[in-house]
Amino acid sequence: MVEVGLAFVCALVAWSATAALIARGIRSPGLHSAAWGASVMVVAIALSAAFPGALLGFSGATFRTLQIGLGLLGPLLAAWGAVEYAIESPRARFGVRLVVTTLGVVPFVVLTMDRLRGSFDNTYPVMREHYDTIPAIALAMVHIFAAAALIACAVAVARRTGARPRISRHELSVLGLIALAVLLEILVSRFGLGILGQLLMPGAIAALWVGFLRADDPPRERPNRRARGRSRAARTDRGDESGESGDFADDDEEDAVWGRRRRRDRDLDRGDYDDYGDYDDYGYDEAGPGGGAAATGPSAARQQPLLGVITIYTLAEGRADAFDDAADDVVDEVARNEPDTLLFACHTVSSAPLQRIVYAIYRDELAMEEHEQQPHVLEFGRRSSAAVVATNVIELSLSGASATDNLASMLMSR
Repeated sequence: MVEVGLAFVCALVAWSATAALIARGIRSPGLHSAAWGASVMVVAIALSAAFPGALLGFSGATFRTLQIGLGLLGPLLAAWGAVEYAIESPRARFGVRLVVTTLGVVPFVVLTMDRLRGSFDNTYPVMREHYDTIPAIALAMVHIFAAAALIACAVAVARRTGARPRISRHELSVLGLIALAVLLEILVSRFGLGILGQLLMPGAIAALWVGFLRADDPPRERPNRRARGRSRAARTDRGDESGESGDFADDDEEDAVWGRRRRRDRDLDRGDYDDYGDYDDYGYDEAGPGGGAAATGPSAARQQPLLGVITIYTLAEGRADAFDDAADDVVDEVARNEPDTLLFACHTVSSAPLQRIVYAIYRDELAMEEHEQQPHVLEFGRRSSAAVVATNVIELSLSGASATDNLASMLMSR
């Protein structure tokens, strides 16, 4: 009777998690949410079939249902959701979708139609005791793919750690929970494990549930410009008091974009110029400081033309609201945290309801690079990817402009 009670509890927990995930997924739609919700659902179906198996003894139908849910579709959909969550390349995600479709259809037919052998009892059955070689190979391919996909996701996230360490650590924790759920499902489907297998299944469901919740609530990591400014001023004062100048060894501690901007701003604050003769990087002409025609001061560094980018998005049918919500969030974050992004706006197109036009004006090239590395911009790309079917990017270099005095305050209130 212990097996029967545990089987009932497992099915109840699985269906409760399924209902909760579907409810959360409706509020924050996305392919990774749908994939993880579907993974929990097929596991719930498999555990529901395991309840009469534990009560009356497993049969061919309940065994096949258990294997298709725990061994095939559960791990496959969970790994696919991890790819949609962690991989930014549209081509890679599209390729994985094709593989998932193939591995979902072909092994499903094999597991459904292949003959079974051996007799069953009331405990979770062992896969190799009842399936022949071909179904075992099909399941092995699915399990290898799931493991490879999760490892690739972890590697992709780890490579982004330098630009956004806090968010990357958060994403790795989500992938770790999904990997734990996949591992437990594979172990139970392949080896049964009796009562231990029944105890492991609520753990797999809990791991999927917590991973979904963490993915749905990412941290916000914002560069602290004020703290960097105070730190730069303190280091500059210490350097002036000690008679030292031109020491930028600590720039290696920051990424290239922040380091380049800090070095340029420090040079302009001090009135220094590049010892290697590259005056144009700081706004000086070829004559240099001593040639009588050199530009000086911070205004010289602003003589390069402003940069602009127009991005035209074509949206999928029924996904415009999700895109607009993500766009509203990123516009607010840019207005609050990017003083060198002079203008950032998103527009609808009255004659094309499924098109959105985003245009931005940056103070200089470094400002554009900083913008592209912001956590809220990366989060916008992840949230909007499921709603976008085509993107057209046009880069501009401003040669002239006319605008009212209060245009910037109207569009970019800070």
